[in-house]
Amino acid sequence: MVLVVPIALSIVAGDYRRTLLLFAVAAFSDALDGFLAKRFGWTTDLGKILDPLADKLLLVTVFIMLAVAGTTPVWLATLVVARDVVIGFGALAYRWLFGPLHGRPTAVSKVNTAVQLAYVLAAVAARAFGWPPDPAVLTLGALVMVTTAISGIDYVHSYIRRARDAARMRHPA
Repeated sequence: MVLVVPIALSIVAGDYRRTLLLFAVAAFSDALDGFLAKRFGWTTDLGKILDPLADKLLLVTVFIMLAVAGTTPVWLATLVVARDVVIGFGALAYRWLFGPLHGRPTAVSKVNTAVQLAYVLAAVAARAFGWPPDPAVLTLGALVMVTTAISGIDYVHSYIRRARDAARMRHPA
């Protein structure tokens, strides 16, 4: 989370090489944190919340800042942010109505996160080094659009199914 603001500022400043460097540091520290937590059992309930939250905060912030900088289409950043807002409100509504929502990211969500990350890295690298070429970045952007929409629909469907099942458990027919 500490690197979210410096990464955002480096994008606004147009310093895409620094953005890549900071992104690499963030990725390394996240991977190291995950490795240490699993290897030594250093997990906490707070960490289980903060780690994915930090990842989402970084990706959402980067999409917004890339849109502000004119590197990413505003509609694409809006779609990415809207998906995460829908998921967040869905989780809060479920918790309020039915209790804790125990779950893990779906396979579709993991693919979506990987595609979003690949797009961000490609878009920033294209600005920093002129590579990959624009058609590759555009293709990744299209994949982000598709996987984000599918993932958002998948989460909504999952929340509806879980809510229906929880309601049936409370009031069996």
